[in-house]
Amino acid sequence: MTEIKLVALDLDNTLFDDEKKVSKANKEAIKKATQLGVKVVITTGRPLKAIGDLLEELDLNHPMDYSVTFNGGLIQRNDGHILAQQALSRDEVTNLYQQLSAMGLPVDILSEETVYSLSEPDRPSRYPEANPLLTFKNLDRLADLPEDIIYNKIVVVTDKDFLDDKIKEMPAMIFDDFEAFKSREIIFEIMPKGVHKASGLAKLCNLLAIDRENVMTVGDEENDLTMIDWAGLGVAMKNAALIVKETANVVTNKDNNHSGVAEAIEKYVLGGE
Repeated sequence: MTEIKLVALDLDNTLFDDEKKVSKANKEAIKKATQLGVKVVITTGRPLKAIGDLLEELDLNHPMDYSVTFNGGLIQRNDGHILAQQALSRDEVTNLYQQLSAMGLPVDILSEETVYSLSEPDRPSRYPEANPLLTFKNLDRLADLPEDIIYNKIVVVTDKDFLDDKIKEMPAMIFDDFEAFKSREIIFEIMPKGVHKASGLAKLCNLLAIDRENVMTVGDEENDLTMIDWAGLGVAMKNAALIVKETANVVTNKDNNHSGVAEAIEKYVLGGE
């Protein structure tokens, strides 16, 4: 079996259980892996601010620990030092906002740990409930959006059925000119073209001189597809979307509520059965 030198972990419905907690078994497996010198990298659509005290909880807050955030748009050391970053332009933000708002969708524009929200009163964004640790600023119009900031990504967060219907109606340019995907049932994300979890991990592995064959990725949702397909060993959670299971090399026997991450680490990193 190929030696795993880096483990990339998605958070929601992967490392986290349904209550957004990390099980004791998952914590112990991660600790054992890091003690062997394996890099454990949180790979998420969120900014670091939105994961709270998780890095301390997992003892991944040392100078040579790393995270890939904003779905690959930001590669950083866990002390906050940025190694690489790619974001949307102001023109792209304007174009996307015009397209999405015309469809009656709430639009949230992320700049680091701040969320600039533009939505109608009858359909407010549900992003505050999905990521309550971020700072939210409601705007009346796009012209109020600051120009001297980084536009990391755009998200649409609304009721699942309404969102799914609207995704079917979206203009092709959103999918052709950007990386656009669902990351959770109620969240649709838009990133710069070519920016996704696999691109972020590839940059990090290049910096760390780790081959993709020595990488294991674990995830459950559409925004995990690229990294699961890219890695030497792509692992889908038992609770993963069907397309993720079809793409993965293996599927865990346990779901996110029963320490599926620990199962994968123990079997493919620690050499257990």
